[in-house]
Amino acid sequence: QDFGAAERLIVSPGVPLTHPAPHQLILAAQAAGAEILGDMDLFADALAHGGLRDSVTLIGITGTNGKSTTTALVSHMLSCAGHNTHQGGNIGTPVLDLPLEAGATYVLELSSYQLDLNRRFAVDIGVWLNLTPDHLERHGDMAGYAAAKANLFADGKAQKARIIGIDDDYGRALADKLSKQAPPLITIGAQNADMIYLANAIEITQPKKDIMSLADCAALPGAHNAQNAAAAFAVGQVLGVPTARIIDAFRSFGGMAHRLQVIAEHAAVTFVNDSKATNMEATRHALAAYNNIYWIAGGRAKTDAAGHLGLDMLSPYFGNIRGAYLIGEAANLFAENLADRLPTTLCGTLDRAVADAAFQAKSDHFDTSIVLLSPACASFDQYSDFEARGDAFCAAVADWISAEHELSGKAEGAQ
Repeated sequence: QDFGAAERLIVSPGVPLTHPAPHQLILAAQAAGAEILGDMDLFADALAHGGLRDSVTLIGITGTNGKSTTTALVSHMLSCAGHNTHQGGNIGTPVLDLPLEAGATYVLELSSYQLDLNRRFAVDIGVWLNLTPDHLERHGDMAGYAAAKANLFADGKAQKARIIGIDDDYGRALADKLSKQAPPLITIGAQNADMIYLANAIEITQPKKDIMSLADCAALPGAHNAQNAAAAFAVGQVLGVPTARIIDAFRSFGGMAHRLQVIAEHAAVTFVNDSKATNMEATRHALAAYNNIYWIAGGRAKTDAAGHLGLDMLSPYFGNIRGAYLIGEAANLFAENLADRLPTTLCGTLDRAVADAAFQAKSDHFDTSIVLLSPACASFDQYSDFEARGDAFCAAVADWISAEHELSGKAEGAQ
């Protein structure tokens, strides 16, 4: 159709630009020579129009996993340090709903969908955590996915600092490219980096060697959270936050809802909501963090081009799992792939999975057992989003504990 005389097309990040096929409106705009922009570009325009750009600090955080926790941790750290901080983007408040204030610090989680559209929006500090397969239906392949994420640093963006996780090939290639440019580059990784993350600590190698323990940071368990903390620490250093204040902020950080969130304990059973784990890599970190796990998994599967789930990356942690309780569209596929590797129960629904997993965990009488929702799948087969799935898990846990208390009360009354 005739696109008309419009000079700009503003689209939602969910509108496909290239894959699986360009939206017809995108093709029409391109044919008409119209500029195609997203919400981040409008935010940049608003700051410029208000004469605010030079007075604010923009921090953009991306990566396949950990970006929400890192965004929340950076926001908490800077708020504790006295910054007027606003958090948003792909987490919580949409960027166009954030207040425009001189002197503010904006901590923004940025998805590959948003960055794919990014043309004019430029952060001061850019953080790239990691890259593993995800959203390939949108970006075509890993090269397209990586290119979308790398828009965070394109055309000289992130002039104050570029903080790059180098544990995967894509991060290492990006760091190598950026090392040849002017802005300060800070690398984070499990080894050979400016900041090395360990199981419960960060080793700082530049400008002088130091080790910061995370043992008393209750909301940051495991090496993956140490990676998030290393990135946040780097941001704090760039902005001049004293180390003691960074550590205090990490200790007081309350964690993220739906991300390794301990929601209840009953009869030596701990219930952990990790509904945000929508891919294998995120679930890998969860399985590495605990023992005696009664794992609830499934939903709408994310498979590779050959239809494989990618469960092999979880196999080093199968020894931590007592049983898998499977839900959603992918339940049968998981069961087939886990056959002869783990005890599995086809539950279908989340409330049934919670009841079955909790009953078995209680019956096994370990000192500590973990009923873990870490689905490794999208939620859209049964829920509107991962938050709704996590809320349903919390409700099912509350119902199970309430029923347990009722049974216990009846038993005491019968004595």
